[in-house]
Amino acid sequence: MDTLLKQLELYRLENKITQEILAKDLGVAFSTISRWLNGKVKPNKIQQYHIEKFLNSANGKKVKK
Repeated sequence: MDTLLKQLELYRLENKITQEILAKDLGVAFSTISRWLNGKVKPNKIQQYHIEKFLNSANGKKVKK
Protein backbone atom coordinates (compact mmCIF):
# COMPACT_ATOMS: atom_id res chain seq x y z
CA MET A 1 0.00 0.00 0.00
CA ASP A 2 1.47 3.34 -0.95
CA THR A 3 1.80 6.32 1.38
CA LEU A 4 -1.34 8.09 0.18
CA LEU A 5 -3.51 5.04 0.79
CA LYS A 6 -1.90 4.48 4.18
CA GLN A 7 -2.81 8.06 5.10
CA LEU A 8 -6.35 7.50 3.85
CA GLU A 9 -6.73 4.34 5.94
CA LEU A 10 -5.23 6.08 8.98
CA TYR A 11 -7.69 8.96 8.53
CA ARG A 12 -10.55 6.45 8.34
CA LEU A 13 -9.47 4.62 11.48
CA GLU A 14 -8.69 7.74 13.51
CA ASN A 15 -12.08 9.23 12.68
CA LYS A 16 -13.90 5.92 13.22
CA ILE A 17 -15.69 5.96 9.90
CA THR A 18 -16.60 3.02 7.71
CA GLN A 19 -15.33 2.41 4.21
CA GLU A 20 -18.88 3.13 3.02
CA ILE A 21 -18.87 6.62 4.58
CA LEU A 22 -15.38 7.30 3.25
CA ALA A 23 -16.51 6.23 -0.22
CA LYS A 24 -19.46 8.62 -0.04
CA ASP A 25 -17.19 11.47 1.12
CA LEU A 26 -14.81 10.83 -1.79
CA GLY A 27 -17.58 10.28 -4.33
CA VAL A 28 -16.62 6.72 -5.23
CA ALA A 29 -18.18 3.31 -4.69
CA PHE A 30 -17.59 1.33 -1.50
CA SER A 31 -16.03 -1.43 -3.58
CA THR A 32 -13.48 1.07 -4.95
CA ILE A 33 -12.34 2.01 -1.43
CA SER A 34 -12.19 -1.66 -0.47
CA ARG A 35 -10.04 -2.52 -3.51
CA TRP A 36 -7.69 0.41 -2.85
CA LEU A 37 -7.19 -0.46 0.81
CA ASN A 38 -6.77 -4.18 0.09
CA GLY A 39 -4.13 -3.45 -2.56
CA LYS A 40 -6.07 -4.97 -5.45
CA VAL A 41 -5.97 -1.74 -7.49
CA LYS A 42 -4.43 1.71 -7.16
CA PRO A 43 -6.24 4.98 -7.65
CA ASN A 44 -5.59 6.69 -10.98
CA LYS A 45 -4.01 10.15 -11.11
CA ILE A 46 -7.34 11.99 -10.94
CA GLN A 47 -8.45 9.88 -7.99
CA GLN A 48 -5.10 10.46 -6.28
CA TYR A 49 -5.56 14.21 -6.70
CA HIS A 50 -9.01 14.05 -5.10
CA ILE A 51 -7.76 11.87 -2.24
CA GLU A 52 -4.96 14.38 -1.54
CA LYS A 53 -7.41 17.27 -1.71
CA PHE A 54 -9.79 15.46 0.67
CA LEU A 55 -7.04 14.64 3.17
CA ASN A 56 -5.66 18.19 3.00
CA SER A 57 -9.04 19.70 3.75
CA ALA A 58 -9.79 17.12 6.44
CA ASN A 59 -6.45 17.50 8.19
CA GLY A 60 -5.81 21.16 7.44
CA LYS A 61 -2.32 20.41 6.18
CA LYS A 62 -0.40 19.28 3.11
CA VAL A 63 -0.35 15.54 2.37
CA LYS A 64 3.10 13.96 2.10
CA LYS A 65 3.78 12.05 -1.10
